[in-house]
Amino acid sequence: MSQQRKVALITGASRGIGRGCAIHLAKRGLDVVLCARTVKKGQAFEHSSTVKKSDTRPLPGSLEETAAELEAHGVKVLSIKMDLLEKADLEQAVEQTLHEFGRVDVLVNNGRYIGPGHMDLLMDTPIDILEKHVMANTIAPIYLTKLVVPAMIEQGGGVVINLTSGSGQHETAALPGEGGWGLGYSISKAGFNRAGPGMAKELRQHNISIINLEPGFVATERMAFDMGAFGFDVNAGLSVDVPGAVCAFLATCPHPMFFSGKQVDAPEFAVAHGLVDPATLPRSHAPSNWGLPRG
Repeated sequence: MSQQRKVALITGASRGIGRGCAIHLAKRGLDVVLCARTVKKGQAFEHSSTVKKSDTRPLPGSLEETAAELEAHGVKVLSIKMDLLEKADLEQAVEQTLHEFGRVDVLVNNGRYIGPGHMDLLMDTPIDILEKHVMANTIAPIYLTKLVVPAMIEQGGGVVINLTSGSGQHETAALPGEGGWGLGYSISKAGFNRAGPGMAKELRQHNISIINLEPGFVATERMAFDMGAFGFDVNAGLSVDVPGAVCAFLATCPHPMFFSGKQVDAPEFAVAHGLVDPATLPRSHAPSNWGLPRG
């Protein structure tokens, strides 16, 4: 009897880093559950700033498009609409995953809050927008982890990979909208960054590895489409394949518990483990800068 394939559930998988993680997990033979708000090509949502809140042009990417890419690798794919602000969506996603596959081996917490007010100054940001950031970026992924843990315990273990952010640890001189992140994103990511090691020490007894993955500055579709006006240069960004390849490596390596409770820097890890060609990295990470202090 052939061994049952492992299953990964990924949030924010319609595009960007989530799509990159999904593709690389499929390449390593995992069946994949894709979750995001954008199910069909052409769906539109409000973008990141009140300056642009009437702009509802659709971003490239959708669950149906990501699913088509994954199916080309011969794996099973399940697409589920998920809004991280809707608790019932999280519960339904895990329930459907277990109904369809009977297991969940890998959870990739990648999705985050997207909506008006993301890049606004504090005094222009309603408190309910900050609450949405915390719910989507901090509470929702913790809740998803709680939901999958019973199945992982029954299986004998699992891996949870949290896509973190340097904005949760470091402040920039630039103001929000001028190259700096909005406060809601930074404070919610700080809580999420901190949650990983805390959950790791509790769940180690069940052979469940909780790994924080710092992707670096990644050139996603949203960065190209929506963030240039706010001081972000997409040309300086990493390919989604960098965090994607590292995510898949960590999810399938023989000893994921070695990385539990740690934060893995995706571009450094990718180079050190031969997952990317260093010549393809943007200048800030390329060989021409090796040996120099980081700015």
